[in-house]
Amino acid sequence: MSYLRKNKNNIASICILAIPVVIENILQTFLGTVDTYFAGKINDSAIAAIGVTNLIVNVFITFFTAISIGTSAIVARNFGKKDIDKVNSVIKQSIILGAIIGLIVGLINFIFYKQILMISGVSDKVLSYATPYYIIVVVPSVILSLALILSSCLRATKDTKTPMIATGIANILNIILNFIFINIGMGIVGIALATTVSRIMNVVILIVKLKKNKNGVNLQLKKWSIEKETIKSIVKIGIPAGIEKLIMRLGQIVYNGMIISIGISAYVAHNVAGNIESYSYIPAMGFGVATTTLIGITLGENNVKRSNEMVFLSYSITTILMVSIGIIFFIFAPQLASIFTNTKEVQEMVIKVLRLIALFQPFVAITQIFTSALQGAGDTKFPMYSTLIGIWGIRVGIGYLFGVLLGFGLIGVWMAYVIDITIRGILLLKRFLNGKWKKIVI
Repeated sequence: MSYLRKNKNNIASICILAIPVVIENILQTFLGTVDTYFAGKINDSAIAAIGVTNLIVNVFITFFTAISIGTSAIVARNFGKKDIDKVNSVIKQSIILGAIIGLIVGLINFIFYKQILMISGVSDKVLSYATPYYIIVVVPSVILSLALILSSCLRATKDTKTPMIATGIANILNIILNFIFINIGMGIVGIALATTVSRIMNVVILIVKLKKNKNGVNLQLKKWSIEKETIKSIVKIGIPAGIEKLIMRLGQIVYNGMIISIGISAYVAHNVAGNIESYSYIPAMGFGVATTTLIGITLGENNVKRSNEMVFLSYSITTILMVSIGIIFFIFAPQLASIFTNTKEVQEMVIKVLRLIALFQPFVAITQIFTSALQGAGDTKFPMYSTLIGIWGIRVGIGYLFGVLLGFGLIGVWMAYVIDITIRGILLLKRFLNGKWKKIVI
């Protein structure tokens, strides 16, 4: 604690960026929780349908994430150099790239939605709910692509408040629309429409703010052209980060299939536990974004010492917060489980999972913060390799061993998860300490 007291100014800088992102992530997670809550008013198959769709959407999000991470690293570095013209140029190119990829993803999903859904191994009953939800939410992927990229652009210029406000407004709209649509009998279609309309509102707010930004950024809606070198730079940094996310998402689909094979109760419990667990990532994601932004800006200022200090301060704060959340998970697991389901068998599985993951929150903090630090410095390849080992070697391999072959069920799959987080966290910390990230040129 004395270490934290000695660095009050740096902590203030981190928190000014991180707290709005933490609030935004709470709102974003709540957005998914709202959909799950209203789906629960239909039946368990509707909950499963949203879970399956989100898993597949996460695969496509990897492409958008690649652009947003590449953009964020370059924008932050040039913002640190005070080269605002370059910042504006990079933002425009990222929007062009994101719009193109978003439209392509939407077209693929429009044509092959049934085949894509069938890959997940869902039953016919779940498929009947998943199909309309999937078409309405996933086909307009360009909206989600632009939302992620525009938010990253603002955060990289130290504006974390606007994405928070945009998400808050979208959240309120989503709740209102869900309530209206469910009560007029639109079912899963209404939940899907509420999600998509809310995302559109989010994008509109972000675009308006980028046109008038206090940090000098000024998005001009005229004179758009493709700059090959800028796009090449975004792609060079972004592709390894995108592949890392893709490796993770594909692995999640595979072990998601393992859980479905265990039984529908295990799958519902997995979705409920995952939904609750996602709240534990909120501090790590918020301070991870602050870390990415600050390491990029301080490297742009050629202040490596401050970069290092910011990363370890972010990690210290995040660990304290996540351990606190872990304690809440462990103590109140039964109450948290009962919010989402009345099925005793499902509740018991959720309680076991929550109490397991509560013990490993410090390693979640290491993984998130040091991945963000390396990516902010432009070192995106090592996190990709560590994720490959963690997801496919441990989560899928050991998860199958524990969950299916040895018969431990859902808890066996989550045991593999905590082993992955622990080993990957140690590898990422070691990579950061060797200092290669300090020499990367963007």
